[in-house]
Amino acid sequence: MIESIVHVLVLVGLVASALMVYFFKDLLAAALAAGFFSFLISLEFYILQAPDVAISQAAIGAGLTTAIFVIAIRATTRFEEDTP
Repeated sequence: MIESIVHVLVLVGLVASALMVYFFKDLLAAALAAGFFSFLISLEFYILQAPDVAISQAAIGAGLTTAIFVIAIRATTRFEEDTP
């Protein structure tokens, strides 16, 4: 019973973080939300009994990719500009 509750919470978190990535105008906040999305995906892989995929997703997806995004955003403008 507790496993299914955790599974549903992770899936709700995935949808919420995906929506945050889409709607944030602050690129740094969007990159951090994408990192949180990748972390939740790694939790989902672990719940689905794929620990090797979960570890690689956590290391590459949540860790390295988020760090590269943050470094790239530091070199550019932080906020998305509205264009007509």
